[in-house]
Amino acid sequence: MQRRSFIAGLGIGGLAALSGCLGVIGMDEHTSTPAGVDPGVREDAGYEAPTLEELVVERAVGTDAYSETITVTNHQTQYEKVVDMGPLGEQRGAVFSVLSTPQIELAGRQFNPVEEMSTTELVELIASNYEGIGNVTLEEEAAIQVLDQATTRSRFTADAEFEGRSVEVDLHVTEAVETDSDLLVTVGVYPQRLRSQEEDDVLALMEGVTETLEEDASTPNDGDAESGEGDGENNESDGSGGNETQDGNESGDGNSGADNDSDDGGLFGE
Repeated sequence: MQRRSFIAGLGIGGLAALSGCLGVIGMDEHTSTPAGVDPGVREDAGYEAPTLEELVVERAVGTDAYSETITVTNHQTQYEKVVDMGPLGEQRGAVFSVLSTPQIELAGRQFNPVEEMSTTELVELIASNYEGIGNVTLEEEAAIQVLDQATTRSRFTADAEFEGRSVEVDLHVTEAVETDSDLLVTVGVYPQRLRSQEEDDVLALMEGVTETLEEDASTPNDGDAESGEGDGENNESDGSGGNETQDGNESGDGNSGADNDSDDGGLFGE
């Protein structure tokens, strides 16, 4: 599954509603602040230190006579945990992500659609942008506090491909909450067979979200580059020169922060 595609969808969704006048009035660049989880909560849940991915999405808007390039920079902070995958052995099969995407407001109107998206709409976006995930079914909805804001947390079941095998997973998604300038969405996934021991940890991570990524002494800092495989319409690579092209009209530069994926990867690995 291509994990960058989901957060790319968040940024591009907002750009699709913009007009060329935004650049004229100085609204041509929007950047989110990386968010994360309290390091103590992360350690208690048994998750490894985070990796951070930055995804820059660009879109030219306007008319043939005059156009501006709108740039939206999103961030994904990802945490992984080694769990027992049964026949697959010990793998990084539990993943938790905090996604931050900038609020884009003009004249009191919010152009980033993530603000109004339900968990069902968000999980549909996940399913449509990740290869190898399907049969998504809503099982439960409940209230949860994220950044001291009441929001909806939904648990879905799904089939996900892992190491060439289909694995039944639980997929937890929260509706967006606001910071001063961003919208935050959390996503947690683990093998369904481990629900009794992993669900409480995911809920704790959601409640332990911080609106800025706090320094974590054990955070990887090797800056390893990582390249993703596209489907012909989406070709991305990490590093200072990374590019993303979608449908021939949208491009973004993706810069990887502390990205340190191992060969076995997580459920959202490539």
